[in-house]
Amino acid sequence: MRIGFLGVGNMGQPMAGRLLDGGHELWVCDISEEAMRPLLDRQARRAGSPKELADACETIAVSLPSLRAFRQTLEGNDGLLAGKSLRTLINTCTVGAPFISDIAQACATRGVTIIDAPISGGVAGAQAGTLAVMVSGNAAKAAELMPLFRLWGPTIVTAGENPGAAQIMKLTNNILCAVALVATSEAMTLATRGGISPVAMLQVLNNGTGRNFATANLFPSSVMSGTFQFGATIEILMKDVDLAIEQGEELGVPMWVCQAARLVLKHLVFQGHALQDMSHVASLIAEGSRAGSAGAP
Repeated sequence: MRIGFLGVGNMGQPMAGRLLDGGHELWVCDISEEAMRPLLDRQARRAGSPKELADACETIAVSLPSLRAFRQTLEGNDGLLAGKSLRTLINTCTVGAPFISDIAQACATRGVTIIDAPISGGVAGAQAGTLAVMVSGNAAKAAELMPLFRLWGPTIVTAGENPGAAQIMKLTNNILCAVALVATSEAMTLATRGGISPVAMLQVLNNGTGRNFATANLFPSSVMSGTFQFGATIEILMKDVDLAIEQGEELGVPMWVCQAARLVLKHLVFQGHALQDMSHVASLIAEGSRAGSAGAP
């Protein structure tokens, strides 16, 4: 099957690579030659623009960092919807239900079906093919694409036929991830400031009731190791948090705890840390504690 992939950055590159592993013919498009190079070296073909990608491929997956980038690549004379071959658009981005509904209408006018398929599991999951894929949209088309989704991961959950349903599922996951990261960063700072070894503290947390994604995955792989390379920036996490809170408020959910986590993240963004890896939330909270607690041990 010939598949196009628009956006082959931290998540898109390994996901596109999994399609090559599955024996598919792959076309790629990205503003970064460096990002495309590993795929081109594996015989993927380059498209010079979104339109060129949509001229060549009936099915295209999109992995882009922002709503603005998505819309820019979709519209205009050089956008995806100007392509002559595109029939199915797979969205793997976290963009929110209202955006997907808007995009679905624009696609429908051009005879394009959009299948919403946001993913969770981070860069490591994308590389290992262990992502969770949340799917919504036309049931027949979604079923047709299941073999592709299985190349990305074994956990595929159908949210419904409304294209925006998978976005609600993904935002629910991501807001929990954000809250867990902020809370774990504060809790680990509390422990270390109190003289507890971070290794010992994580051992207790991961074998007790405090276990969460941050304690079990993000801290061991990216914080304790000192690499701070989970693979998503604070800015991207902030985007997801904003979308989740907006969705919650629209549905009448107050989102009190999530609002508190957003305040912490916004403070870090305003301090100039937007483009740092999200694992740096831990070090930045710890540094803030030291700065404000000169008399503490």
